[in-house]
Amino acid sequence: MGKEFLKPVFLSLSPNVEPDDLKLAKNLFFSLKKIKKGEAVSILEEKIAQIVQIPFCSAFNSGRSALFVILKALDYPEGSEIIVPGFTCNALINPILSFKLRPVYTDIEKSTLNLDLNDLRKKITPKTKAIVVQHTFGLPDNVKEINELCKQHNIDLIEDCAHSLGANINGKSVGSFGKVAFFSFGRDKIVSSVFGGIAATQDDDLARKISEIQKNIPDNSSFWIRQQLLHPILTQYLIKPLYGFGQLGRFLLIFLQKIHILSKAVSNKDKIGEFDINFVRKMPDALALLVLNQLEKLEKLDKHRKSIADIYNQELKGLNIQLPAVSEGRIFMRYPLLISDSDKALSYFRSKKVFLDDGWRKKNIVPPDTDQEKLGYIKGSCLNAEYVAEHIFNLPTGINISAQDAKNIANILKTHGNI
Repeated sequence: MGKEFLKPVFLSLSPNVEPDDLKLAKNLFFSLKKIKKGEAVSILEEKIAQIVQIPFCSAFNSGRSALFVILKALDYPEGSEIIVPGFTCNALINPILSFKLRPVYTDIEKSTLNLDLNDLRKKITPKTKAIVVQHTFGLPDNVKEINELCKQHNIDLIEDCAHSLGANINGKSVGSFGKVAFFSFGRDKIVSSVFGGIAATQDDDLARKISEIQKNIPDNSSFWIRQQLLHPILTQYLIKPLYGFGQLGRFLLIFLQKIHILSKAVSNKDKIGEFDINFVRKMPDALALLVLNQLEKLEKLDKHRKSIADIYNQELKGLNIQLPAVSEGRIFMRYPLLISDSDKALSYFRSKKVFLDDGWRKKNIVPPDTDQEKLGYIKGSCLNAEYVAEHIFNLPTGINISAQDAKNIANILKTHGNI
């Protein structure tokens, strides 16, 4: 068993990065001042608009910044309620709290990890202004019925497409169903620029407001941009290789983040419900170029994810674990299982140099060291979501996971059951 993995295997830590991405990141790092301002961002906005089949896209330095701008443009009254899934990331919740809006946590289905329609209907009140659907790990939510609920109650549908660029329902792209959507190009997403995001809408008036806000927010510093460009370089050449030596790579990553050579995906303030408005910035051209490079490979990346998911589907049949729902338009950013003891499983896989903890576990609002109460979650209010948080075990699907890696991972689960 010890010889199954010739090198460490990772679920996160820039899972999409290939040699061409690394070469581009290095070139951009040393030629930052030569990049023409605004050109790559405009191309990226047009490209995403084509993929999602939606007319208006505006780029920002993160998905959470895109959501912040969306909420600013929608201008809901203080105290308004926004329905959100009970299993989510603090990056969704903090922009909501920053406008003194109330996130209303709604339970999920264990089989899909998306909103439970029965609980959703109960959570709608006269104060409800919007419902956020998450398309968790690339599985499209039931937007048809949720859209009908929105129309009945005159509320907005906001699509959180952070996990799901390229996913579709009967050929119609996620992000094109609601009033507005946002996408993320975070370090572990479908395509990545370490930080980056898009707001997308078909509403002319909302598009104008978002565009106006975009024009008036600041650019990022050269230091911050280079910090992001370093992430794939140091991750691939230094951090990942050192994970095989007593997790030395993990300690190096923490150290480099502590001295601000690399950025954190989630800040300490994020974990206590404090959104830094000064973080909201334009999308830098250098990071837009990273995304554009991966978008050229989007079909290949998605085909690979699906092929790895097919291997898991085939190899894990019959085990006492809950496999993910099958959907023609699903994009497998992760392959989520529900197992009896995820802590034990993670520890066992680590002993085999397979590192599968992506932070989407243990608590409803991730990462797990997020203060749930400060983000407005009441324990016991979303029981399915709490069960999922305790039992979820995500498997990798990225381009650097080989078919043999997937079979070896499945073999460990088959041989050891729930570990």
